[in-house]
Amino acid sequence: MYLPDLNSFQSTIGIYWKNISLLEEALTHSSYVNENPVVPSNERMEFLGDALLGLVLARKLYQDYPDLAEGELTRRRSLLVRGSTLASVARTIGLGEVLFMGKGEEKSGGRSKATNLAGAMEALAAAVMLDQGWEGARDFILRVLEPEIEKLRREMDTDYKSEFQLVAQSRYKTTPSYRIIDTAGPDHDRRFTAEVLIHEEVMAQGCGRSKKLAEADAARLALAKLSDSFTD
Repeated sequence: MYLPDLNSFQSTIGIYWKNISLLEEALTHSSYVNENPVVPSNERMEFLGDALLGLVLARKLYQDYPDLAEGELTRRRSLLVRGSTLASVARTIGLGEVLFMGKGEEKSGGRSKATNLAGAMEALAAAVMLDQGWEGARDFILRVLEPEIEKLRREMDTDYKSEFQLVAQSRYKTTPSYRIIDTAGPDHDRRFTAEVLIHEEVMAQGCGRSKKLAEADAARLALAKLSDSFTD
């Protein structure tokens, strides 16, 4: 019988369980329970972890984007908690290799199936909370999902600049320009302020941790300003 190295896995993810049975349950696929009926599967933890991930990421987005409307916040959260995203994170931390899984499921490639990995990722988050509390779970979730959060930020911010360029070319027959007007903070926490201009007129100012993010924020606010003017 395959026995995963849970000590190495805990070292990899930087979390050490006080109650190791919580980790074992989080890693137990339902197919394993079919062959070992006395062992609980991770399905109940998946339920809890799904809600936990949604809450942690909703709070993160709410804090990071104070000007975003509810619909856009919901869209970004859904992209972060969808199965493909969670499966990608699970692969990064080697979650599939430490799952307790039935022989048939394993032979069919169960350790690499996105649905299994996403569910196990939800269960793992729940197991961290049950053992380490809310703050431990929050910190773990934000740490392991940080690359996906930043990837989404870059993709969304690029979209804002592209979208505003299309609007500017259609409405003003020109391409917007950007300029950095302020830089503040220490090197490890630098903040930039950018302006976006149309025909030398400032349309909006935005802030960000890099010049590109500040420009994208300015484009986002300019789009919101134009949207408001259309509805007035």
